[in-house]
Amino acid sequence: MRNEFAAVVERAGRWRTGGGAVIILLAGLTLGAGAQQIPGASTDSMAALARGEWPTYAGSYASAKYSPLDQIDAANVASLKIAWRWMSPDHAVRAANAGIAPSAVHQGTPIMINGVLYTSTSLSQVAAIDPVTGQTKWVFDPGSHKLGMPTNNGWLHRGVAYWRDGADERVIMLTGHAFMIALDAKTGRPVENFGAKGSVDLAEGLGRPIPQRWLYGHTSPPIIVRDVVVVGSSVLGFPVRESMPVGDVRGFDVRTGRLLWTFRAVPGPGEVGHETWENDSWKTIGNTNVWTLMSADEELGYVYLPFSPPANDYYGGHRHGDNLFSDALVCLDARTGKRIWHYQIIRHDIWDYDLPAAPNLMDVTVDGRRVKAVAQVTKQGHVFAFDRVTGTPLWPIEDRAVPQSSMPGEKTAATQPFPTRPAPVEIQGMREDNLIDLSPDLRRTARAIVSRYDHGPLYTPPSERGTILMPGVGGGPSWSGAGWDPETGMYYLTTVRAPFVVMLRQPTPRESRDRYVGSFSYLAGPRRLPLFKPPWGSVVAIDMSTGEHRWRSPVGSGKPVAGAPASFLEVAEGVPEFAHSPERLGWPTRSFALVTKTLLLVVQQGYQDNERRVPGSRRLIWDLNNLEPKLYAYDKANGRLVVEIPLPANAGGAPMTYLAGGKQYGAFSVGGATIPEEVVALTLP
Repeated sequence: MRNEFAAVVERAGRWRTGGGAVIILLAGLTLGAGAQQIPGASTDSMAALARGEWPTYAGSYASAKYSPLDQIDAANVASLKIAWRWMSPDHAVRAANAGIAPSAVHQGTPIMINGVLYTSTSLSQVAAIDPVTGQTKWVFDPGSHKLGMPTNNGWLHRGVAYWRDGADERVIMLTGHAFMIALDAKTGRPVENFGAKGSVDLAEGLGRPIPQRWLYGHTSPPIIVRDVVVVGSSVLGFPVRESMPVGDVRGFDVRTGRLLWTFRAVPGPGEVGHETWENDSWKTIGNTNVWTLMSADEELGYVYLPFSPPANDYYGGHRHGDNLFSDALVCLDARTGKRIWHYQIIRHDIWDYDLPAAPNLMDVTVDGRRVKAVAQVTKQGHVFAFDRVTGTPLWPIEDRAVPQSSMPGEKTAATQPFPTRPAPVEIQGMREDNLIDLSPDLRRTARAIVSRYDHGPLYTPPSERGTILMPGVGGGPSWSGAGWDPETGMYYLTTVRAPFVVMLRQPTPRESRDRYVGSFSYLAGPRRLPLFKPPWGSVVAIDMSTGEHRWRSPVGSGKPVAGAPASFLEVAEGVPEFAHSPERLGWPTRSFALVTKTLLLVVQQGYQDNERRVPGSRRLIWDLNNLEPKLYAYDKANGRLVVEIPLPANAGGAPMTYLAGGKQYGAFSVGGATIPEEVVALTLP
C-alpha cells in the first residue's frame, strides 16, 4: 500500500479540480495500511492528501470532514495551545464605514493549499494567511459593504473554493450579493480573463429578473469539478413580491466564467416534475435553492445538490402539488448539468425543513455488497442513504400518512417518506414522554407550555394558533452536517434538541400577496430550561454498514452559567433539580465535528439574544454571546469525552486541520456580531 500510494503521488504531475475536485486533508500522514481512499477522490486529490493539505471546505468534495492526521491523539490532545489568532479585516472596513449592520456569526472555514490558508469573511472579503504564523499575506475587498445588507441572515459567509492548472492558481469567491470573483491565488488580484475583468454577475442570466440585490445572494462556496464551477444561491424565503427569484443551479467554465448549463430548480413545461406545480405556480414561486454546501464524486463527475423549500416557507396555498425539486437530493453530471437521479425527501414543504447540509459520500458494505453511497442528514433528524450512482435507497423508505392542514386554501401532501434505517437521530414530533423530566414540577410546567399551541407528530402543519415543530426550523441536524470515517465506516453528526413555534397570519398588502405568511420563534421550557429532556446538544455515531446507532454523547455541560444574560440558556443557579441531573446535559446550540485518524474533535457555537431591527429596515439582527467555549475531544469508538480545552470564544464555523512546518494544526472561526471575528489556530507545543 505504501509503495502504491507513493506512486500515485508521483504520477500527479499537476493538481487541479478539473479531473476531480480537491480532496482532503492532512497530515502527519502515515502512508501505510491505515491510509484510506476517500470516496470518489481523484489521483490528484490523493496527492493533495499526501501533502497534508485541506483543499476544500470539508477537506474533500466527499464532505467527509475526515483527516488521516495522527500527530494529535488521545495522549497529547490536552496539550494543545493557541498557535496564533488572526483578526478579520472586516473590523478595519467597519471602522472606516459607519453604519454597516452587525454580522450574524463568523462562519468561514479556511482551506489550505500549497502552504497558504484562504478564507472568506462575513463582509465577503477574501484573505490569504500564513498557516504557521497567522500573518496576512493579502486581502481582496470586493466592496460588498457598499451594496447594503445581503439576503436572509445578512452578513455571513462560509468559505471559498480553489482550482489550479499548472502555474494557474485561482481562488473562487461567491459574494453575499451574487458576484462570482476569480482571484490569482498568489497575489489576490482578479483574473482579467475571467468574466468581466475577474467577475461574473450571478444575478444576470436567470429565468426571472432579480429586481433587488438583497433578494438573492450567496453564503456558501461553490464546488469545482472537471473544470466546472457549480454554483447554488441564497434566496429570500419570505414572499415579498408576487414573483420571487428562483434558485436555479448553474455551471460555469472555471477558466473563462462562461455559463455552461442551468439546472432549473422549478421545472417548466415538458420538464421532469413540472406536473408537481399545480395551477401554473411554477411561473412565480421562488426560492427552491441550494444555499448550503454541496458534494461531488470526482471519479464519476457527479455533483450532489441538497435543495431547500419554495417560498413561502410555511404556507403552500399558492403552490399546490409536491413542488419538485424542492427538498430533493439531486445528482447531476458536472460537465453537462444533466440530471442523473433525484429523490424528494419532503413533499410540499410548509415547515422550512430544507436539506441543510452537504451530502456525505461514503463507500460501505451493506448486506455483503460494497456500495458507493451518499447520505443526507435532514433538519427533522432523518438520515437518508442512497446508492450514489443509481439513487437506489440503501434501506427501504416507507411512505407514511401525515397530519393534514385545516388552513383555508392549503393542500398538504397525504404522505411523506420515512427511512427505515438509520433510526432518527432526534426527537420527532410532540409526545409528553419526551418533555423535560428532571423533576415532576418541571414536567407539569412543560405540559402547560405545550397546551398553548397545536402539536402532534412530525409534519403537523403550521396554524394560526401556532404549531410546535420538533425539531425546529433550525434542526435537529443543521448546516454543520456530518463527517465520515473511511477507516471504520462510522458516521458522526451533531444535533440540537430545540423546538420552535411556527405561527401563521394574514399579511398586510405591503408585506405579501400570499394569503398567509408565517413567523417562527424558539419555544423555551420551564424556568428558561429547554422544553424537552436532555441531552440538549449531542453528537451521534452511526455504523453506516448496518444503519445502527452506536453511541450518543452530550456536547457541553448544560449546567448553570453564572452571569449569563437573560435568554433561553440562562439557568438560575437555584434550580434544585440540577443537583440530581446527569453530569452532562449538552447545550442546545449548533456544534461542528472534525474526524481525524485518532479522535473526534467538536467545537460549539455560542448563542444569540437581544433581537432587534436594523435602523431604517425590517431586517433583524442579534447579539452573540459566548457560552462555555471549548474544544471537545471524543473517543471515536465509544463517545467517551477525552478532554475539553478552553477556547477564547465559541466557534462560528466548522474546524479544519492541516500540516505546516512539520506540525499538525487545527483552525476554526470565532466571533461575529458583538464578539471580535477571528480565526484561531491550535497546535502542540
